[in-house]
Amino acid sequence: MTKKYPSKISYALLGFIFLIFFWPIVFVVVNNEINAKGIATILFLTILLAFIVHMFLKTDYTISNKELKIRCGFFSYKPIKIVDIKKISKTKSLLSSPAASFDRIKIEYGKFDSIIISPKNKFDFAKNLVEINPKIKNHLFQK
Repeated sequence: MTKKYPSKISYALLGFIFLIFFWPIVFVVVNNEINAKGIATILFLTILLAFIVHMFLKTDYTISNKELKIRCGFFSYKPIKIVDIKKISKTKSLLSSPAASFDRIKIEYGKFDSIIISPKNKFDFAKNLVEINPKIKNHLFQK
């Protein structure tokens, strides 16, 4: 059985990132600095923003063959054996992670390992993991 969960996306965060990347472009245009350097800056920022948007839109979490596989854009993380997962809980951490939203959960596994993710449907996601490994302490509470 394979089940794929897309990441929840915080469009406010994506909008904030868009403003940060395009503020310099507005500055270049307003100051009429459309020259080779200005065009190079615009091109660089556009490519960088496209890369970030791709990461936002292509972040997902797949449960397959008793493993949790995490993909963030072009990057894939080492699969986590579901039998090694110990706890799932809510988190307010702002640490960099494969999560496109601030509505995040923390998965603790192995001896001291953890990862922060943001599945769109975190309750079904956690339920699916607990079905495979009933020893997981699920600290998410449904409404």
